[in-house]
Amino acid sequence: MLHELTIETAPFPVGATGTLVVYAADGGNPEGVAAQIWAATGLDWARASAAVGFKGKQGQVLDIVAPPGVDAERLLVLGSGKPPADAEIVPATAWTDRGGSLAGKLLGVRVEKVAVVLDGADVTPERAGEVAAGLRLRHYRFDKYKSRKPKDGENGDPESLAVTLYVADKPAVDRAIADRMATVAGTLLARDLVNEPANELGTLEFAAEAQKLADLGVVVEVLDENRMRKLGMNSLLAVSQGSARPPRLVLLQWHGGGEGEAPIAFVGKGVVFDTGGISIKPAAGMEDMKGDMGGAAAVTGLMHALATRKARASVVGVIGLVENMVSGTATRPGDIVKAMSGTTIEINNTDAEGRLVLADALWYTQDRFKPRVMVDLATLTGAIGVALGQDHAGLFSNNDELAGKLIAAGLASGEKLWRLPMGPAYEKLIESRFADIKNSAGRHAGSITAAHFLRRFVNDVPWAHLDIAGAAMGANSSEVNTSWAPGYGVALLDRLVRDNYEGN
Repeated sequence: MLHELTIETAPFPVGATGTLVVYAADGGNPEGVAAQIWAATGLDWARASAAVGFKGKQGQVLDIVAPPGVDAERLLVLGSGKPPADAEIVPATAWTDRGGSLAGKLLGVRVEKVAVVLDGADVTPERAGEVAAGLRLRHYRFDKYKSRKPKDGENGDPESLAVTLYVADKPAVDRAIADRMATVAGTLLARDLVNEPANELGTLEFAAEAQKLADLGVVVEVLDENRMRKLGMNSLLAVSQGSARPPRLVLLQWHGGGEGEAPIAFVGKGVVFDTGGISIKPAAGMEDMKGDMGGAAAVTGLMHALATRKARASVVGVIGLVENMVSGTATRPGDIVKAMSGTTIEINNTDAEGRLVLADALWYTQDRFKPRVMVDLATLTGAIGVALGQDHAGLFSNNDELAGKLIAAGLASGEKLWRLPMGPAYEKLIESRFADIKNSAGRHAGSITAAHFLRRFVNDVPWAHLDIAGAAMGANSSEVNTSWAPGYGVALLDRLVRDNYEGN
């Protein structure tokens, strides 16, 4: 089991190493420096590749142990796939995947010291940075609660992996890696938070983790229950009242923009555990509800990333932290509460709790910070997983321009979004017989009616709601993630800020 990963860069020529990695394209021979290394071995390329059926396809490996003429114990030739007709159309995420795939191969052969040759006209500093990012993301393991960790060499698993990327322009690549690793660090923080068990990460513990961002220059403010009650946040408090754990609203401000610049605001649902309340969930799978704070985790990870790379934008992150439990003090189905906005809400389903938390968090955010745009993230509905699976999160918005920017950021980051409709017909479904609105409209269009509920609390601010229930926990394994929690949302929102709001 690998515990540490170090990534360094070096200029050519390639130095001595334990394992040497080069690439060969689909249907071609190694080129450039890789070709020189292969030539030094004196081996017949056609014969060696044909012997193991290596054709350079993505994911294929040609493994040469004790290669002659090369100062390495092992030579790995990795397939890089068929080169496109136009190298410019290759998305950055393809290079991130290449780094993740490389990490998977290295984990499989259990090596400690690796040199990777990255040369060629298509290897820009930014793409080399993506390879490094993929390595780090794929290497992630959440094993802190494993009581017994293998010792170095046990089962052939080293305790560390040192990777050196050999590149043409080391200073430029170093800058690209440092910039990219800021986002990676935020993603890994989000993974850690979502993976943590609820007995270890409650509302106070989560707030304490968020407060650590002050060390990076983030201004942190925490509202306790008394403060929220005075503000009239009865919708949020209705969710927390059945738990012994007190609610918290955490405000994270990064002042990286110009003086007086209106901020971009991100609001995250932070239900540290969700039993469903009196409308209790089935027992099967309830353990996964430790991840019902995936939206808050993404916002926290994003603020970590922005502060680490000193983003030139003013950004506010708001996370509402509660636990939804069953007790004698829990909210009952049929109860009516008045939200901070003055809107009255009939709570006809206590398991539709996330929108109650966001209602007050969104209203407070738009009222206090007057943001230029506002985006919320929430593991809000099971319906979004039924509709979209785990490959896309759901996007709802009152602003076409903001929605377009988010979709573009999703494609660029690999954290994809799909926009779903909103309209008057859905609005009617959340009307209540006894209050202004009700918090659940039933099974039909469940994700859409939830978005309509939230829209009541954003006023005229350009707003988007991201329902990440299918994407933020229990995600399918990929080239860059084998963790239960992928840290969805950090890279997406960092890309949104980078491409649209920095320096503007």
